[in-house]
Amino acid sequence: MSAGTGPGTEPRWRRRIGAYGVCRDGAGRVLLVRASDRSARPGVWLLPGGGVEHGEHPAEAVVREVAEETGLRVAVGPAVDVAAELVIRLPLVEHTDGVTYRLGVTGGSLRPEPDGTSDQVRWVAPEQAARLPLSGFAARALGLPPPAPPELPAAGPAPAAWPAPPAASRPHSRPRRGQRFAAYGLVTDPAGRVLLTLIAQRYPGAGRWHLPGGGTDFGEQPVDGLLRELAEETGQQGEVTGLLGVSHHHQPAAQGPEGYPIDWHGVRAVFRVVVPQPRPPQVVERAGSTAAAGWFTRLAAAALPLTQHTAAVLARTG
Repeated sequence: MSAGTGPGTEPRWRRRIGAYGVCRDGAGRVLLVRASDRSARPGVWLLPGGGVEHGEHPAEAVVREVAEETGLRVAVGPAVDVAAELVIRLPLVEHTDGVTYRLGVTGGSLRPEPDGTSDQVRWVAPEQAARLPLSGFAARALGLPPPAPPELPAAGPAPAAWPAPPAASRPHSRPRRGQRFAAYGLVTDPAGRVLLTLIAQRYPGAGRWHLPGGGTDFGEQPVDGLLRELAEETGQQGEVTGLLGVSHHHQPAAQGPEGYPIDWHGVRAVFRVVVPQPRPPQVVERAGSTAAAGWFTRLAAAALPLTQHTAAVLARTG
C-alpha cells in the first residue's frame, strides 16, 4: 500500500485525455520512454506523449509532448487507436482516454526528458519490448498482451462497474471549465442508411441531428461506451468495425443543462459501426440529451439540420 494511505482512505479520482505516438526507425524499432519516480507508475515503459491541455487538439498535444520527452520533432499521421487505461497508485485512481497516432521523425536529437515524468528514452526492438513492463497503450500498439488489471482500492467496485467520481470528490460543485471525452459512431445498416439522433432541448445543438454516441463512463473503454450509448439512444445493437478519426471542439461559453455557461473542451473519437439487423429506432434513455432517432438515406440526411461535426463526417465519408 502506498505511503500515506490506509484503511478508510478515500480514493482521489482523476480523469484525463492523453495523446501518444507510435514511431519506428528504419530497423523497425519503436520509440519508448520510461516513467520516472515523479509519475504515477515508475519504471513502466510508455509510448511517448502525454496529457492534452484544455483547448488543445490531441494531434498538437502529441507533437509537443514528444518534443519535451525525447527531443525529436515529429510529423503526425493518422490516429491508429483510441482506448482507455486505468492506473491506480493509492490514493490516486486515474482514468486516461488515450489517442494513439502514427508518427514520423522529421528532426531533432534524441535525449531524455530533463526533470520530468520520464527519465529514459530508447529505440527498442519488438522482441526486447515484449520483455519490458509496458503500459496498456504501448502493449496495444505493439500487439502484445495487456498488463494485468490494476489492484483495486480496498472495498472498491469491480473494474467493469467503476462509477463516475462521487460529487464530494470534485473540486467545485459548479465547475466553470471542463474537458470531456466522447465516442460517436457513423452507424449504417446493410441498406446503406445512416442512423442519426435528434438533440433534445436545453442541450447544446438542440434541434439538430447528430451521430449516435456520447461521453464515456469512468473506467469504460470507448467502444464499450459507444455501444452502450447506441442502445440507450436508439435501441440498436451494433458492431464496431474501425476507427474513422478523432477531432476536438472548444466552446468557451457552452450553455448546457447545468444552467450556466461552462468553458468546455471536447475530444471526440468517431468509429464505423454496422447494425446487421436494424429495427425501428427507439429512445430507451428518458430525460436525456436525445429526443428522437431515425434511419435516413444519405440524401435525406443531407437535407436535415445537422450539427457541424455530423455534416463534416457525412461529407467526408459520402
